[in-house]
Amino acid sequence: MPAIGMPSSTANPGERDTRARVARLILEHGPITASNLGERLSLTPAAIRRHLEVLLAEGMIEIRRARPQAHRGRGRPAKLFAITDAGRNTFVHAYDDLATSALRFLAETAGEAAVAEFARRQIAELERRHGPKVRAAPPDQRVRVLAEALSSDGYAASASQAPGRGPLAGGEQLCQQHCPVAHVAVEFPQLCEAETEAFGRLLGTPVQRLATIAHGDGVCTTHVSPSALGHEDTDIEESGRTSL
Repeated sequence: MPAIGMPSSTANPGERDTRARVARLILEHGPITASNLGERLSLTPAAIRRHLEVLLAEGMIEIRRARPQAHRGRGRPAKLFAITDAGRNTFVHAYDDLATSALRFLAETAGEAAVAEFARRQIAELERRHGPKVRAAPPDQRVRVLAEALSSDGYAASASQAPGRGPLAGGEQLCQQHCPVAHVAVEFPQLCEAETEAFGRLLGTPVQRLATIAHGDGVCTTHVSPSALGHEDTDIEESGRTSL
């Protein structure tokens, strides 16, 4: 993996290591404020600002503005720092090319159905490990629990209420800031489809994939329907449908 934050030969190893930690934290928890970053890493405002300026100059991160909230009143929206596609690519696993080649071989020799079965078997391990905890949670907490479980696996996931407008109004959204297989899933969307199906089974309610990092979106976003939350006997055949 290439080192992060090396704008010039003057950057010493300690500075590079700290900058890598800053970038990693933005990847896993972003968009995030400078003060929050400083608190998490025990860095002074001046130090965190220095690292952020370098990462911005390198194109590793970008600035976003937080949506204003009514209770905050007027004022400038908070400045947030988020990972860019170039920054995310820095964290791509070294075995992406090998995995893609292996799946191409599988598709050529055994067919697309074999690739889909492989994807389902891969995601079955996630279900096995996290299923009991997610299903044991109260229905209105399952998306949050699943997000925490995914974050423990490095997906940098979060749960939030879905926007209040449009055909998918209501329910919740499960967002993943990082996808370890995004570059492989560009060619093999069966990986995304198997994951979406697993989310539906874990949550016991219809889900719909709205966006994926593999298809150029900044975040993998899954809409969780409110109509069946809390009903274990819900028909979840719709959970595998995606809109990639």
